[in-house]
Amino acid sequence: MKPQRIVSLLPSATEIVCALGGLAQLVGRSHECNFPPEVLPLPSCTKSRINGIASSAEINEEVTAKRGMGDLYELDVSQLHALQPDLIVTQGQCEVCAISEATVQKVLRDWPGHPPKVVSLAPKRLSEVWDSFGQVGRAVELSDDGREVIKSLKMRVVTIIERACVIKNRPRVACLEWLDPLMAAGNWVPEMVDLAGGKNLFGIAGEHSPWMTWQDLAAQNPELIVLMPCGFDLGKTICEADALKRNPSWSKLNAVKRGEVYAVDGSHYFNRPGPRLVDSIEILTEILHPKLFGQKNQGKAWKRRG
Repeated sequence: MKPQRIVSLLPSATEIVCALGGLAQLVGRSHECNFPPEVLPLPSCTKSRINGIASSAEINEEVTAKRGMGDLYELDVSQLHALQPDLIVTQGQCEVCAISEATVQKVLRDWPGHPPKVVSLAPKRLSEVWDSFGQVGRAVELSDDGREVIKSLKMRVVTIIERACVIKNRPRVACLEWLDPLMAAGNWVPEMVDLAGGKNLFGIAGEHSPWMTWQDLAAQNPELIVLMPCGFDLGKTICEADALKRNPSWSKLNAVKRGEVYAVDGSHYFNRPGPRLVDSIEILTEILHPKLFGQKNQGKAWKRRG
């Protein structure tokens, strides 16, 4: 039977459901699901046990202290029961980013009556992000199981590739997914840098984002640095960027000397493996090669931090 009531506990999944035409079937969301704006009136079924307005260092300390002491997110079981979903979309990739599949499955063991179906997403590469559309589309039983949406998104990527093929000088790029301590961006980001006409220095495509040291950053001495801390919007990233200046190694980096440091809205774009990853690639092209791609997203999705 076609699911009529869907709860999405993952921002990227919410965007995928809506991109596939399933907005009307959504009855609940996570506290972080904020796009498209039409989902905001839906009741939230989760909340964070971490102080999201704290600094990078403070959040890292809190996560480290609470690791092994239970989930970092709380699932509102009463709200979930009240919504009576046929389908719950969750994730199995990162317990620090959102409610885990294990938490959802634990709740379903005591579910009154027939429990809802669960779809768990865990993409690590761009190809797996595309697969997520089909996975959700089939579960929701929409007329378009994702093929047309994926085709449209891929055509935008093809356009980028065709324009980027003339690029001869690819800047050496460091993408930072956390700022204190330093973490390089992994998973799909290295592929995106390559597609946008850059040479990624840290993080391996398809692998979790790795921690790194200031010595690592100084040794590679990137020509360009993109700051995309996980879960931070553009304004928060800009605030956190100022803290980097306190490290004596910062001012010695080539990217800093050249004024090639950029803050981006990681929360809405780079950290969210949904349809707007294509927007993220386009943002990278604007940062890396503005003369070729223009700068239409400057100020809205990214800013130079000099």
